[in-house]
Amino acid sequence: MFKWIHKFGSPPFVYRLCRALGPWMGWSCLALICVGLYLGLVQAPADYEQGESYRIIYIHVPAAWMSMFVYMVMAIASFVFLVWKLKLADLVASASAPIGASFTFIALVTGSIWGKPMWGTWWVWDARLTSELLLLFLYLGYIALRGAIETPTMAARAAAILAVIGVVNIPVIHYSVEWWNTLHQPASIAKFDKPSIHISMLIPLLLMVLAFQLLYAWNLMAKLRTGILQREKRARWVADLVEAGRV
Repeated sequence: MFKWIHKFGSPPFVYRLCRALGPWMGWSCLALICVGLYLGLVQAPADYEQGESYRIIYIHVPAAWMSMFVYMVMAIASFVFLVWKLKLADLVASASAPIGASFTFIALVTGSIWGKPMWGTWWVWDARLTSELLLLFLYLGYIALRGAIETPTMAARAAAILAVIGVVNIPVIHYSVEWWNTLHQPASIAKFDKPSIHISMLIPLLLMVLAFQLLYAWNLMAKLRTGILQREKRARWVADLVEAGRV
């Protein structure tokens, strides 16, 4: 019943899948970003409290959501690698780390830009901001740890353990505005039964979230293709691809 899952442990299958889906992910991402930004920056009305400054939400919120989503993917892939020794899972984790770090950095920078007119300061040691900064350090620590250990197997295992342990920070980020008295606003989008945001603002925001997810998928597939070729460079199927000019 679940034999199809085993295909995702095959480097040739995953490579061909990434090669086929990559362009679709890229063009879909570009289309959604164009539509989302147009609706959010041009069509959506100004906020009655924050004015035009709230529009940074269309970059900040998707980046913040993706910073946590990508880390969860990285942690799950690391867990799979530790338990079942699946090398492709380790490749997914290592490829996700720099992408997730980029999303986290964008979330922190845009959050600071948004916080200046709202709070009167670029940065406060708020629970949400501090835990998001810790997430960036976890990403950077994972990347640094893989580069610091010369033996690839030991580097992958040590980094995977760090990724799994660091996942405890994700619920802290998500629930920090509920657990502590913080300056950061509470959830206003996740309440789909009664969101605290007008539909004209919510639709472009959801489009941008989907666009950022496709952006992650597109980058991940590109990195996976490169990583698979590097690891399987001596395999016959790679030589066949090179001879056919389909790399």
